Amino acid sequence: MKRIAALSLPVSLLAAAALLLSLSSCGSNSSGGGTTPPPSKIQHVIVIFQENRTPDNLFHDPALIASGADIASSGTNSLGQTVQLTPTSLGVDYDLSHAHSAFVLMYDGGKMDGADRVQVSCSKGATNCPPPNAQFLYVQASDVAPYFQMAEQYTFGDRMFQTNQGPSFPAHQFIISGTSAPSATSNFFVAENAQGVTNAGKNTGCISPPQEFVYLIDPSGAESSVMYPCFEHPTLIDELDTKGISWRYYTPSAGSLWTAPNAIQHLCGPNATPPNATACTSSDWVNNVVLYTTQNPAPILTDIANSQLPAVSWVIPAGANSDHAGSTLTTGGPSWVASIVNALGNSPYWSNTAILIAWDDWGGWYDHVPPPKVINDGTSWGSGYVYGFRVPLIVISPYAKAGYISHVNHDFGSVLNFIEKTFGLSSLGYADAYADDLSDCFDYNQTPIVFQTINAPVGADFFMHDRRPPTDPDDD
Repeated sequence: MKRIAALSLPVSLLAAAALLLSLSSCGSNSSGGGTTPPPSKIQHVIVIFQENRTPDNLFHDPALIASGADIASSGTNSLGQTVQLTPTSLGVDYDLSHAHSAFVLMYDGGKMDGADRVQVSCSKGATNCPPPNAQFLYVQASDVAPYFQMAEQYTFGDRMFQTNQGPSFPAHQFIISGTSAPSATSNFFVAENAQGVTNAGKNTGCISPPQEFVYLIDPSGAESSVMYPCFEHPTLIDELDTKGISWRYYTPSAGSLWTAPNAIQHLCGPNATPPNATACTSSDWVNNVVLYTTQNPAPILTDIANSQLPAVSWVIPAGANSDHAGSTLTTGGPSWVASIVNALGNSPYWSNTAILIAWDDWGGWYDHVPPPKVINDGTSWGSGYVYGFRVPLIVISPYAKAGYISHVNHDFGSVLNFIEKTFGLSSLGYADAYADDLSDCFDYNQTPIVFQTINAPVGADFFMHDRRPPTDPDDD
């Protein structure tokens, strides 16, 4: 296994971008005849990034299905057998592999029949684990009613794909920069979560221990090299800074693999030269990365209540509210998301806000829709590291199309493209340059939707006074 030094991979930025998306159905920066959001209409964008679900797993909603959402009731396993999808609770005591190797197994050359070959890991103390056809279960409606209500009232995207084919660490890099490449001159991508030390996911990025490493994947799909998980390339945050547009990144802790800015060297500003740093100290970090504490466990809700919401926000859940499989305690996600939506919807921010709710990866759960293949210079690159499985998407705004199912191909680059269009930013030239801009999800000429409170088991007050120590999404 070849080890590659940080920030040293050759090849041009254009070559790296060209390895991204050139898709017949979403190869332009706009779709559905949409236009750039008028400045007075969208002034705040909130990206809520939940964990590890597919539409087939999380949105088995009869109302959405009746409206045309592409949600399967059965799947095919590697033996060619039809497997009925059956209900389970949101919190389960096992997890599924969502490494790149698991993607390859489930994808099976586009046949989407390998979910039963995805590894199941039973949690400590789990009983009757794994259940039969563990990968083919869907979440029972009673556990996710707030999600159903949001998706039914606003826009639900049933063609939202991960821009990567692996787990959370690279996905979180894509959602702030449109790439997981380790440098602006690389045609490799970060492929997996960090490894090398115990509990690597808790102290990754530019402040991780020297022994930590992450696998890289090359354009052929081979994971043939590793490097220290500290990268350097442009991000959307830099464009926001250049334009003087306010932003915040709300996250449970500084060192986790879900805290994307900690793995970009200039955003982190490590207090020593990596791999010897122990803290991020840059002005971007100190002023804009907001950590959860027992004194302020839900700072996004505090900022909304205090009229201090920035123009662009990324919101990462604490473990219990993440939707991550592996614990029967991780069931707070629907209420957590609803509390943010309700806080915004019942505030003056509602009139000019867009809320984009997505899940960072498929989590190993079955999904029946094969991802589009990526084309590079006429050669299929479907086995490479771009475009993974579907994840859910909900778009909420007074200008979101009501009760609409978006069948347009979207990916994490679409989120960045939308923000760029909204605030007049330049393209990064990564996934944002090849994705659509969510235009089909909005109608800026419609009468603004009057907000209706989302019903949820618990509300904002619970999260604002939750004194449990904040955890990262898979600590539980």
